[in-house]
Amino acid sequence: MDDLARVRERLAIAKSVAVLTGAGVSAESGVPTFRGPQGLWRNFRPEELATPDAFERDPKLVWEWYDWRRGLIAPLKPNPGHYAIAEMEKRFPEFLLITQNVDGLHRVAGNAKMVELHGNIWHARCTAEGTVRENRDVPLKEIPPRCRCGALLRPHIVWFGESLEEDVLEKAVNSCKRCEVLIVAGTSSVVQPAASLAGIAREAGAFVVEVNPEETPLTPMADAYLQGASGLILPQLMMKENHG
Repeated sequence: MDDLARVRERLAIAKSVAVLTGAGVSAESGVPTFRGPQGLWRNFRPEELATPDAFERDPKLVWEWYDWRRGLIAPLKPNPGHYAIAEMEKRFPEFLLITQNVDGLHRVAGNAKMVELHGNIWHARCTAEGTVRENRDVPLKEIPPRCRCGALLRPHIVWFGESLEEDVLEKAVNSCKRCEVLIVAGTSSVVQPAASLAGIAREAGAFVVEVNPEETPLTPMADAYLQGASGLILPQLMMKENHG
């Protein structure tokens, strides 16, 4: 039996499933990775702008960069991989999507049971009150934007040098400890703490599936490795068996 058939067999009997997604899933919708030369903006690298220090120093510059990114993402649509994951949420009684992506495309595709490990580019957080609100303005009406209370807003994103929100990480870890199947799609499996989640799931007895065009550090420990784009493979996992 090939790996695809084995995974489908596991999913056919699973009650609890978790999915971890990374930049590869978004890239198939045209979202730039903002890494390497194609990620440069006005000769700045992401590591120079996505930091608390950069925001404190020049909030206008940081928000101009995010405004540019939001403009690139706004016209993009979910791909078949996103929709397959949304279908999984409907199909399995216990389900959680854990995403490292900040573009919000999983929500557009229909996922609601999810945690966004690194935040969401369409959410802004008040630097005084800590309240988070959605803001879909493209382009932004004012840069830098301000809260109703008058304080500066910041992107609701986990920046370099910041920790993930405790409750978000806890929910992700608990889901990986409970799930019967964990599908890891489109992630390099090197960014921590997300890269540790597959190990946590496997230790707890889950069947770990990797979906990726290229091998990663996770590949040798995965129970099944499905090589290819998530937009091609994930819909195949959701196809109903035809027994004629």
